[in-house]
Amino acid sequence: MRKIFTAGVLAAAVLAPQTTAATAAPRLGECAAGQFCLWEKADFKGARQVHELYGTDIESCVPLPPGTTAEALANRTGRPVTTYQSAECEETGEFETYPGGGTWAPQSPYQIRAFKVWER
Repeated sequence: MRKIFTAGVLAAAVLAPQTTAATAAPRLGECAAGQFCLWEKADFKGARQVHELYGTDIESCVPLPPGTTAEALANRTGRPVTTYQSAECEETGEFETYPGGGTWAPQSPYQIRAFKVWER
């Protein structure tokens, strides 16, 4: 029985797809439970901003600091979060809502300038 198991493991190893640096899944950005995190650049690179519910008004527009934008995000707040192209959360520009259960977006389709955290 041991020979069959060993042969099975060997066959699985030979048939398993090889992972290289070029084909490896992108690394998710660091963002703890209960946080909404934004990165300056795509693929979770550059300066990171961290926001938590205790310091964020629910259903209020939260603009990013003047002159800053974000291109990647992680939502671990447990609540939906909408990101906006507009610094005033206007819906005339691009916007998108991300579920709060654990969403990582390595690249936003627009420069994020503000966000809103929603009551469930």
